[in-house]
Amino acid sequence: MGATTVIADSESTASLLPPSSNPKIPKDTFHIAYIIYFTLGTGYLLPWNAFITAVDYFSYLYPDVMVDRIFAIVYMIIGFICLLFIVAFANKTSSFVRINVGMFLFVVALVTVPLMDVFYVKGSIGVYSGFYVTVGLVGLCGIADALVQGGVIGAAGELPDRYMQATVAGTAASGVLVSLLRILTKAVYPQDAQGLRRSANLYFIFSIAVMILCIVFYNVAHRLPVIKYYNDLKIQAVNEEKEDKGDLTPELWRSTLDIVGTVKWYGFGILSIYVVTLCIFPGYVTEDVHSQLLKDWYPIMLITGYNVFDLVGKSLTPILFLDNAKVAISACFARLLFLPLFYGCLHGPKFFRTEFPVTILTCLLGLTNGYLTSLLMILGPKTVQLQKAEIAGTVLVLFLVMGLAIGSVVSWFWVI
Repeated sequence: MGATTVIADSESTASLLPPSSNPKIPKDTFHIAYIIYFTLGTGYLLPWNAFITAVDYFSYLYPDVMVDRIFAIVYMIIGFICLLFIVAFANKTSSFVRINVGMFLFVVALVTVPLMDVFYVKGSIGVYSGFYVTVGLVGLCGIADALVQGGVIGAAGELPDRYMQATVAGTAASGVLVSLLRILTKAVYPQDAQGLRRSANLYFIFSIAVMILCIVFYNVAHRLPVIKYYNDLKIQAVNEEKEDKGDLTPELWRSTLDIVGTVKWYGFGILSIYVVTLCIFPGYVTEDVHSQLLKDWYPIMLITGYNVFDLVGKSLTPILFLDNAKVAISACFARLLFLPLFYGCLHGPKFFRTEFPVTILTCLLGLTNGYLTSLLMILGPKTVQLQKAEIAGTVLVLFLVMGLAIGSVVSWFWVI
C-alpha cells in the first residue's frame, strides 16, 4: 500500500478528544498546565545539552577522542534500545512511574559529573578512567531520556494540540538556554583550563536545578483540573473499550502493531528530519567548519543560531499550522537537500566556504527541524483514539530517537 493511501486512512481514524470549545472542559488557569509541559520539554533535553555544550572542557581533558560524536552515539543508541522495550511493554507499565524514575536517573547522572570532576578528575588531562565513567553517565541519561521523553510526549498526545506544541517548544528552549549560558561563561571566564572547568560545572548545576523543578511540576500536573479532565476521559474510553471487546490482554500486541501501522508515515517523516539534522549538527558545526574572523566563537554562534531558529520553528505551529500530512512528510524528505549543500560548504566554491552561507544554512536547518517536528508530533497522535494516543506518541519518539541514532553514526562520514 502506498504512502498516500496509508496517510489518508490514518487521518480518517477518529480521535475521542472533544472539541476545545466544549464549555465543560476546565480552563487552563494562568496557563499553568502549558507552562508545566513547556518546562518538562525543556528539562528532559537539558542533560544532553549540558554534556554536548561542555564538550570544550571534555575535549581538553580527553584530547585523543572525538568526545561529541562518541557522546551522541552512546546516548542515542542506548535511548533507542530502551524505547523499544517501552513501546513493547507500554500497556503493562505506568507512564507516571516511568517519568519519575527517568527524572531521578537524570539527577543522579547530572550530580555525579561535577562531583567526579571535583574529587577525582580534578581538571587533570588524560584521566581516561574518568572519560569511561562520563560515557557511562551519558548512557544513563540515554535511559532516562527514553523513560521521560517517551512518557511526556505520550501524555501530551492525549491532550489538546497546544500541550504537544508546548513540549516540543520546550525542547528547543533547552538548547537556547544552554547556548546563552555558554556565551555568558565564555565571555566571563578565561578560556583556560580553570575557566572551561567552571563553565562545564555551571551547565550541570543549572541542569540539576531545572530537573528538580521538573520533578515538582510533573507531580503537581495531574492534580490540575484540565489534566484531570483528560485523564478521566481516557479512563472512560478504556473502560468503554473493555465493555465492547472484553479482556484486552490478548489483543495488546496486535493493538500496538496497529498503532505503529497507523502513525508509521509520520514516524518516517520524523526519522528523516533527525537523520539529516544529527548528520550535520552538532558535529559538523563544532569540528568541520572554521572561521579566521570569529575563531572559537564561530561554532558557538552556529549552535546558538541553530537553537534559536529551532525554537522559532517549534513556536510557529499555533500561528501557521499546516493541516496536511502528505505535504508535511514530503517536506521532511526534502530536507535531504541540506546534505549536498553543507558538503558544498566544505568542498565547494570559495564563497560557499565562508561564514555567511554556513550560518544561513544552519539557521534554516534549525527552523525546518523545529517546525516540521512540532507539526508531525501534533498530527500523529490525533490519528488514533484517545486511549491509544500515549502509545502513538511514544512510537513517534521511537522514530525520533532512531533518526538521532542513525544521524549520529552517519555524521562520522564527514570525518571520512
